[in-house]
Amino acid sequence: MSKKTLDNATETGHIHVGKGLSEGTLGVVGSTVIGLASTAPLYSLAATLGYVILAVGAQAPLVFIVACIPMVFAAFAYQELNREMPDCGTTFVWGAKAFGPITGWIGGWSVAVASVMVLANVGEITGKYFWLLLGNQEFADNRTIVIVTSVIFMAIMTFVSTVGVQIGERLQMVLMTIQIVAMALFGGLALVNALNGSNPGSVDFDWNWFNPAQLTSWSGFIEAVLLALFIYWGWDTCLALNEETKNPRKTPGRAALSSIAVLIVLYVGISIAVMMFAGFGDTGFGLTNAKNLDDVFTVLGGALFGPWGWFLLLGVMLSAASSTQTTILPTARGTLSMAVYRALPAKFAELHPKFKTPWFSTTVMGAAAIVYYVGMSILSEDMLADSLTSMGLAVALYYSITSFACVWYFRDTLRSSARNLWMRGIFPALGGLLLGYAFVQSAIDMISVDYSYTVIFGVGGAFVIGVGAILIGFVFMGLWWIRPNSKAYFRGESLNRDTPVLVPDE
Repeated sequence: MSKKTLDNATETGHIHVGKGLSEGTLGVVGSTVIGLASTAPLYSLAATLGYVILAVGAQAPLVFIVACIPMVFAAFAYQELNREMPDCGTTFVWGAKAFGPITGWIGGWSVAVASVMVLANVGEITGKYFWLLLGNQEFADNRTIVIVTSVIFMAIMTFVSTVGVQIGERLQMVLMTIQIVAMALFGGLALVNALNGSNPGSVDFDWNWFNPAQLTSWSGFIEAVLLALFIYWGWDTCLALNEETKNPRKTPGRAALSSIAVLIVLYVGISIAVMMFAGFGDTGFGLTNAKNLDDVFTVLGGALFGPWGWFLLLGVMLSAASSTQTTILPTARGTLSMAVYRALPAKFAELHPKFKTPWFSTTVMGAAAIVYYVGMSILSEDMLADSLTSMGLAVALYYSITSFACVWYFRDTLRSSARNLWMRGIFPALGGLLLGYAFVQSAIDMISVDYSYTVIFGVGGAFVIGVGAILIGFVFMGLWWIRPNSKAYFRGESLNRDTPVLVPDE
C-alpha cells in the first residue's frame, strides 16, 4: 500500500481498495481451523490440566467453563467491531479509533509481544517432541540440539506464512485433523479404561465436578481460572485474517465463536475423561503427581495407546508446530496495518509481489521470535518458562482494550436496540472488566518470588518480564514518535474515528 493511496483515502474519505492482501482466500471452515490451530489445544490442555487440578481439585471442568466466559464476551466485541471495520490491524485500529493513537499503538504492540513469547514456547515444544517422536531421548534432553531444531521449525513455519494463507490453510487442515484425532482417541481411550477398571486409581464421574459450592478456596479458584483463561488464547487469529476471507465482515466473527465453542467441548470433555481414568492421587497416574504436571497426556499416553504411543507424541508436536505458523500470521498482519496507517515504518507494509503476503512483517516477526527464544534459552531455561507465564499480561491487556473499544466506539448506538445494548455494550463491557481483572490479579500474583522460576530485582521474574515487555512498547513508540513520518498517525490524521479503514469492498 503506497503513501499516495493512503493520502487519497484519507483526504477523500472514500476508499475501495484493500491493502493488497490476497482477498477471498478463506471460508468459515478454514478460518475456524486456523483459529483452533493458534490455541494449540492438545498441548495447551496437556500442559495446564494438572496445575488446574492441583489448584481446585475435581472442579477443573467448572474452571474451563468459567474461563471461557470472558473470552466469549471479548469475541462478541471482536465480532461487532469487525462488522464495522474488518481491518487486519484489529486491536490496533479499533483501539486507535475509539481511544486515540497511543492506546491503539500499545494494543498493537501487546499483540506482537504475546505472539513472540508464545512462539518461543511452541517452537521449543516442537523441537523437543520431534526427537521424542523419533525415540531419541538423548537428543530431546540436549538443550543445544533442541534449540537448533526448534529454530529450524520456526524458520520453516515463517517461510510457510510468507508463501501464502491458502497453503497455510491446507497445511493446518492436515495438522489440525491429526491433532483432533489424537485428542479424541486420548479422551475415548481414557474413558474406556476408566470404565473397565484397568487403573486402580480411576474414579467415577460426579456431577459435583460442576458445582461451585464444592470449591474450597477462592484464591485457588482464581489461580485456576487464570491458568485456564489463556489456553483459549489464539482464536482472534481469525479476525487478523479478515481481509483475506470470503466475507470479511461476517466470516471472521463466526469463525472466532466457532473456535471457542469447539475448544470448550474439547477441554471439558477430555478433562472429564482423563480425571475419571487417572484419578486425583499424587502417585502413579494420579493427576496431582508432581511428575505428571508438565505434560499429563504424554505421561498417560503409554498406558492408553500402548505401542501406538508415538501417535500422541506426533499430535503434541504438530499441535505446537501448527500454532507456530498460525501465531506468526496475525502478528505480521497487525504490523502491516500499523505501517499502512503510519504507526510503523513503511517497510512493514510491503507485500510479496507473487504471494500477496506481508513478507517483511512476517520475516521480522519470525526473526524476532527466534532471537527472543535463543536469547532466553541462553540466559536461562527458567527465564524462558517465566516468559511464557508472563505472556498472559499482554493477552489480557489487548483483549481488554478491544472489549472497551467496542463499548466506547458504539456508545451512541447502544440505546437504539436491545441487540446493540447487549452485543455492543453489556457483554463487551463485562468481558473487558473480567479480563482487566485478570490482568491486575495476574500482575499482583507474579510479583511474588514463589510464583516464578526466577527472581529479578527482588521480585518474580514473570512480573518483570511481562510488565517490562509492555513498558518497552512505550519506549519504541516514543522512538517512532520523534520520526517525521510518524506525525500523521500521532496527530490523528492517518487514523481516527472518521478515517475509512483500508479494506476491500465485499
